[in-house]
Amino acid sequence: MTYCTIIPTYNNVRTVADIVRRTLAVCQKVIVVNDGSTDDTLTMLEPLKDKIQLITYTRNRGKGHALRLGLDAARNAGYDYAATIDSDGQHRPEEIPQLVSAATQAIKQSNNQAILVVGSRNLQADGMPAGNTFANRFSNFWFRVQTGISLPDTQTGFRLYPLHHLPCLGLLTARYESELELLVFSAWRGARLVPVGISVSYPGDRVSHFRPFWDFFRISLLNTALCIIALVYGYPRMLITKLLNHNS
Repeated sequence: MTYCTIIPTYNNVRTVADIVRRTLAVCQKVIVVNDGSTDDTLTMLEPLKDKIQLITYTRNRGKGHALRLGLDAARNAGYDYAATIDSDGQHRPEEIPQLVSAATQAIKQSNNQAILVVGSRNLQADGMPAGNTFANRFSNFWFRVQTGISLPDTQTGFRLYPLHHLPCLGLLTARYESELELLVFSAWRGARLVPVGISVSYPGDRVSHFRPFWDFFRISLLNTALCIIALVYGYPRMLITKLLNHNS
């Protein structure tokens, strides 16, 4: 299994270089997508530009857009899987091999089924922002309604994606909540979702672009749309896939 790591970043000047260096220590191929940063992010990445593939543009387009560009670049480079990790310091790049190991084990047990590994944070951990915890539980509930699958953490950006089995990203949104859209459509398309426990930290100088009211509002709109699509597409597709797999 070949894989790379994608790091989308937007105005994370304090943490991005450290995250990239630590990622390079465990993964030789790293794609950094600079989503229109207006701080000194590019300056911090300058010493690392020969070790990474850098995609950059001037206008902020949203995390979903950055992920799509990174995933397209990884797919075009011929990789089978791509890990994604946030650049704000909450995730530990040293745990990327744990995601890869979980995928490797799941692939051995599957019958040509796509494996999507989802890093799962401990929502009860000390220091977990209350707004993030509520939004995640809210999202987990609606994800179960839309797919019939229970996951402990549907909001994490620390994942390992099967590049050749992904749905189109950004059909409904190109912003922060696009990761939820990608998870739901992957489940509908028959991917096996494998949760893996990960550690998480929220340093005092961490820059977060999570906006409690607006992001929760956008997630609510997305969940409404996904529930409607689940009735006419998601559940029928999962049922047909299950029947075909059973017959085969």
